[in-house]
Amino acid sequence: MSFEAQLKDFLKDFEKLIILGVGNELKSDDGVGPFIVKNLMAENIESDRLLLINAETVPENFTGKIRKENPSHVIIVDACLMGCKPGDIRIVDKDDFTNIGISTHSMSLSYFVKYLERDTDFKIIFVGIEPETMDWGENPTENVEKTAHDFIKIIKGIL
Repeated sequence: MSFEAQLKDFLKDFEKLIILGVGNELKSDDGVGPFIVKNLMAENIESDRLLLINAETVPENFTGKIRKENPSHVIIVDACLMGCKPGDIRIVDKDDFTNIGISTHSMSLSYFVKYLERDTDFKIIFVGIEPETMDWGENPTENVEKTAHDFIKIIKGIL
C-alpha cells in the first residue's frame, strides 16, 4: 500500500486531527517536522477539525494541549533514521520506535506516545522522513524539502 493510501486509510473517519511537527529547525533535515507545520500554517487550513502544532524539540510541552483538544487522530512528523534514501517517507509503527533512530529530542517519542495514549483513545501515527544531513543549517536538503511539500499536498488533498 502506498504512503498516500496508508494516510487516507488512517484518516478515513477522523473528527479532529492534530499534526505535530517535531525537530530542530537549526539542524537541516531534522527540522522537517516544523518545516511542514509552518508551511501548512501559511496556507491557513486550520479549522475546528485541524490543529497544527510546531513542537520543535519539546513535544512533551504540548501533552496538556493535545489532551485538552481531545483529537480523534494525531500525526507526529519528524526526521527518522530508517536506513532508506534521503527524502523517503514512511509511516512508522509506534512499536518500532526502539529499533530506529528518531531525531534529537529531550524526551523519547515512544514515551511521549505512551503518555498520550494513557487514558485516551487517540489514534496516533508517526510519519518519518529519512534525513540526508542533520548538520547545522536552517533549511532542509532538496530531497527532504521535496518530500515535505509532497506530504503537504497529500494532507491537503485528504482534508
